[in-house]
Amino acid sequence: MKSEERHNEHAWDDLVRVGSSFANPARPADFQNPELIINPFGWLKAPFRGKRILCLAAGGGRHGPLFAAEGAIVTVVDISEEMLKLDRDVAQREGVSLKTLQCSMTELGEFGDSVFDIVLQPVSTCYVEKLAPVYAEIARVIKPSGTYVSQHKQPVSLQAATKPLASGGYALCEPYYREGALPQVAGSEHREFGTKEYLHTLEDLLGGLCIAGFSIDAVKEPRHGNPLSESGSFQARSCFVPPYLAIKATRLDEPSGSTLIWTPSN
Repeated sequence: MKSEERHNEHAWDDLVRVGSSFANPARPADFQNPELIINPFGWLKAPFRGKRILCLAAGGGRHGPLFAAEGAIVTVVDISEEMLKLDRDVAQREGVSLKTLQCSMTELGEFGDSVFDIVLQPVSTCYVEKLAPVYAEIARVIKPSGTYVSQHKQPVSLQAATKPLASGGYALCEPYYREGALPQVAGSEHREFGTKEYLHTLEDLLGGLCIAGFSIDAVKEPRHGNPLSESGSFQARSCFVPPYLAIKATRLDEPSGSTLIWTPSN
């Protein structure tokens, strides 16, 4: 495990121990309609019963237990044992079954080739310096024609200041093309204090998927902005700076090389 990953392991363990809002397990009410959380864009085809699903870097007691409640065969991978404990606690509370594995998203050697029907990855690629090893491992463990749904922090959101200018906008404080971890910030609703985060370009986020052997089927920028919210809040900032990028991709039977293949869904 690389040094930045070991650092983030301890950082996320600490966030769970202090009850951070970023470690937010599913509530009993969420199990009345799991798809609101596990399939917010309608990209995944239900039913999920019997499907093998990898919730990657997805500890925290949300996606894994909710998929398990829908009858899926679920494995949750996370670098933080404390986050995985939340999954086991919620699964026990709800009477569902899942497996957990503590490891890096770049090292999935515990799994064979072409194992999973679906790989779901919430916002987490920002915690590794290089994306290519992540995409390569996902391409290996997912079945041909399998679906990979991921969310990422927008590059511009990681560039932009956390506090607004007097004019109401947000300054770009970090270069787009940069090396190394981003400076840490405190008191932010879009940055997890104590973690090491890295900015990935759109070329790496989107083009890297295609190089790894995926076609991109759909892209969304989830709307979180509210112009009536308090200045400087997550919702106010989101009116100026899109926080996240969601991607649906399909594993090709044959890798596409460096050719961009994008088949937008209706």
